[in-house]
Amino acid sequence: MGMLGGKKQKSEKGTTLVANNCQIEGDVLFSDELCIEGVVKGDIIAKEGAKAQVRVSDKGCVVGEIRAPSVIVNGKVFGDIYSDKHVELAARAEVKGNVYYNLIEMVMGSRVDGSLVHVEDGKREVRQVERRSVQGAAPAPVQPVKTKSA
Repeated sequence: MGMLGGKKQKSEKGTTLVANNCQIEGDVLFSDELCIEGVVKGDIIAKEGAKAQVRVSDKGCVVGEIRAPSVIVNGKVFGDIYSDKHVELAARAEVKGNVYYNLIEMVMGSRVDGSLVHVEDGKREVRQVERRSVQGAAPAPVQPVKTKSA
């Protein structure tokens, strides 16, 4: 029992690691940081109000949806990603599903097979992206186009 200068101990930030020799089947509820180097078959859900981050490493694979404020993908995700803060798709990211984001960063080499949906203050703006491979910087926000009928 460490006495830290008589101060109340803050709850330590926890990092949960799903190692590359590990496969989890079932939903994962977490707060703080979750690193996936193995396989998760199930949904990954951050606790409400938590400053949570999910990292899927280049060897990691998620079969299910991810719901967290901050999501960094450098592996495979087969399912939708819901983030109200920040999504980063690194060079080896492969997402088969829709990405709902507030801010998105896509690095050259990352791929999304689905829609990118910008979510801001409850409003949704859909940008259809089929089998997108990014060659260069992140795409700039696109204004929705109003089409005249007949």
